[in-house]
Amino acid sequence: MAVNTTAIVILLVSFLVMIMLRFQIAYAVALSSIFCLLYQGLPLTTVCQHMVKGINSFSLMAVPFFITMGCIMGTGGISEKLIALADSCVGWMTGGMAMVNIVASYFFGGISGSAAADTASLGSILIPMMVEQGYDDDFSTAVTITSSCEGLLVPPSHNMVIYAMSAGGVSVGSLFLAGYIPGALLAISLMVGSYIISKKRHYPKGDKFNIIKFLKQLCTSFWALAAVVIVVVGVVGGMFTATESAAIAVIYSLIVSLFIYKGIDLKGLWKTLEQCIDTLSIVLILIATSSVFGYCLTTLHVPDLAANAIRGLTNNLFLIALLINLILLVLGCIMDMAPIILIATPILLPIAHTAGINPIQFGIMIILNCGIGLLTPPVGAVLFIGSAVGKVKMEKVVKATLPFYLCMIIVLMLITFFPEISLFLPNLFATK
Repeated sequence: MAVNTTAIVILLVSFLVMIMLRFQIAYAVALSSIFCLLYQGLPLTTVCQHMVKGINSFSLMAVPFFITMGCIMGTGGISEKLIALADSCVGWMTGGMAMVNIVASYFFGGISGSAAADTASLGSILIPMMVEQGYDDDFSTAVTITSSCEGLLVPPSHNMVIYAMSAGGVSVGSLFLAGYIPGALLAISLMVGSYIISKKRHYPKGDKFNIIKFLKQLCTSFWALAAVVIVVVGVVGGMFTATESAAIAVIYSLIVSLFIYKGIDLKGLWKTLEQCIDTLSIVLILIATSSVFGYCLTTLHVPDLAANAIRGLTNNLFLIALLINLILLVLGCIMDMAPIILIATPILLPIAHTAGINPIQFGIMIILNCGIGLLTPPVGAVLFIGSAVGKVKMEKVVKATLPFYLCMIIVLMLITFFPEISLFLPNLFATK
């Protein structure tokens, strides 16, 4: 295996330097790839070819559809109904509003699939509500941003589609099923942390549990929750592909938002679609440029070199798994979620395989690692959004989030070393 060390150094060092200089990630990926190709004497038409190849995929069409569905449902009056449903479930507990925040994120995540959308939508309602009831503003913001990461694990998540495309041959249906238990485990972990802090700070309880109120709210929220059922059951049951299910979900979300909940009108719909286009342009250009970067990594044998380097450090499978998580956590501090999935998957998945980690399990690991990265400075997008929505200084939010980081790391370790947490439902339903 011939190794062009200089080309690898040009590719990786130029990329890292541009990241440190705060270049837009798509520009950093594209320019470092161009520098690498020019050094090797390859034509720049290679860039265009692989950018087109990267986005010329029927499966990839599920990503814009799921993002559009999330935008429409998120602005269609869904948030308030899901908050009311969560309140009827867990509002009676100590620190009731914190519990409502966490459970509402689990429900909303199944609709939006985006931690940023969750924080912006639910946070703008729940953070002021929590502060008004006597909760500290930094605690309220910390609960909101950490619970938003549940939406990355609870299907339908467009990040799972991106991972399935990057990993190659991984079932989207299996990934959807694999996210439910880890998402619930993350919610429970955050609820335990919130309960302990609420007890110490004497945060208030809500009203007592009322079964009639719960059933009433469940009926009201049924149309919103049914969108998730349609997608997941359709994909897992083999009735349609992930792309087809996403298209159906967009049509369904339009009907629910416009005619059932009436939380959006035609004028508001156009504004929502404009937001979708902004988001989609960012995601698709990242996928296109990352395809070129991935081509450079592959032709330079970087995945094999990385695997050999890690195996050279240790043959202990436990330590290899910890190293993989550490690499992903560090990347999460300097990069956004989509590029990490697109760039790190081809490199780390073969290493994870040697450590006995199933590709589906690894998908859940990388998504949760990226979720933690969204909450960590200096590039934590959700951390910035939460700080802005809650009107709290970022340093204060980070300090309040420290106990919740611990909760998330514990869940990450459980997912890493207990494969059945991720694989139980895919194995049970034997999705292909």
